[in-house]
Amino acid sequence: MKDLFEKIYKDKGPLGKWASQAEGYFVFPKLEGQISNRMKFQGKDVITWSINDYLGLANHPEVRKTDAEAGAAYGSAYPMGARMMSGHTDLHEKLQNELASFVSKEAAYLLNFGYQGMVSTIDALVSKDDIIVYDVDAHACIIDGVRLHMGKRFTYKHNDVESLEKNLERATKMAEQTGGGILVISEGVFGMRGEQGRLKEIVALKEKYNFRFLVDDAHGFGTLGKTGAGAGEEQGVQDGIDVYFATFAKSLASTGAFIAADQEIIDYLKYNLRSQMFAKSLQMQLVVGALKRLEMLKTMPELKAKLWENVNALQKGLKERGFDIGTTQSCVTPVYLKGSIPEAMALVKDLRENYGIFCSIVVYPVIPKGLILLRLIPTATHTLEDVNETLDAFDGIRSRLENGTYKRLSAAVAAAMGE
Repeated sequence: MKDLFEKIYKDKGPLGKWASQAEGYFVFPKLEGQISNRMKFQGKDVITWSINDYLGLANHPEVRKTDAEAGAAYGSAYPMGARMMSGHTDLHEKLQNELASFVSKEAAYLLNFGYQGMVSTIDALVSKDDIIVYDVDAHACIIDGVRLHMGKRFTYKHNDVESLEKNLERATKMAEQTGGGILVISEGVFGMRGEQGRLKEIVALKEKYNFRFLVDDAHGFGTLGKTGAGAGEEQGVQDGIDVYFATFAKSLASTGAFIAADQEIIDYLKYNLRSQMFAKSLQMQLVVGALKRLEMLKTMPELKAKLWENVNALQKGLKERGFDIGTTQSCVTPVYLKGSIPEAMALVKDLRENYGIFCSIVVYPVIPKGLILLRLIPTATHTLEDVNETLDAFDGIRSRLENGTYKRLSAAVAAAMGE
């Protein structure tokens, strides 16, 4: 019999195998200072494009004041216990009601964490006789939720409605045999590419197929739609979304999440969401803080307007300079370059050390071999000066990538990786 840990000693995983070269700099980096458009990385000032603080609320004085006052009033423990046992309060209910109203649903329920909440929501919605059909590029929390499903599941090609329909035909035949139903899952905004899910087209398929629709709108909530209510509002199909999910970790710059749906669905979920039934209630400081942030989202449209001023300036500037930003339809701004993993490491080090630009780097196996994805997240705290400085920096790194500078600099790293 093998030692359980033998596989760990032999294979650290597709990302873990680079730990000795990457950890502390390329992965698990330590940004310092107040959350803002400019922070410090290893003692140097950098323009920060990797913080999901879309509306700039993380360090807003009104938010800081509310968080501090709530901390003083309630501490960081209250309420203790799970919601069903001893952790339920009027303020939890108030936040739920305001969130439901904001996203045009009958009811909402708070989740302690977005990832955990999505996994548990999928688990609660389906039984072994049901069939799940989901976008192949869905976030890891959706994939992990689907993994818990004991019934059949199908993926459809990313944002491909024709592929979805083919899989709905398969799912319909199977559901007729099992006596179950069908759950379709998409994201409102796909966080890596920035594309909006094709929610309008998916909702239209309800006229032909019998399914329920779950949308993860983590990146759309607060950034899209006339009021900021998300991708469903943006595309005019919020009513066609049966279960709407969003997190506080992006636009609201906090911790927690929520689901919203018809009252009867929420009543069912709150009695069957294992991640909430058996977990401590969301602490009061976070609940009070979320109420303040939601109020600011609703009453300060200038925050979203400033965010989109920066988004448009950055994306327009990149396209004008010939950069490939894919087909983003959101704030998420990917920049695609061609190069190896060692070249990517040399490029990012140059970008941070010599140009003062900090953004996230994505390489194989997350994206195909030979591609480098630099992911930028504009926020309301960025300035046009930040944008112009970043555009100039990207001109510089592209030139050095194309003339082979990074290939020469990365030769030692490539040798160590056996590439």
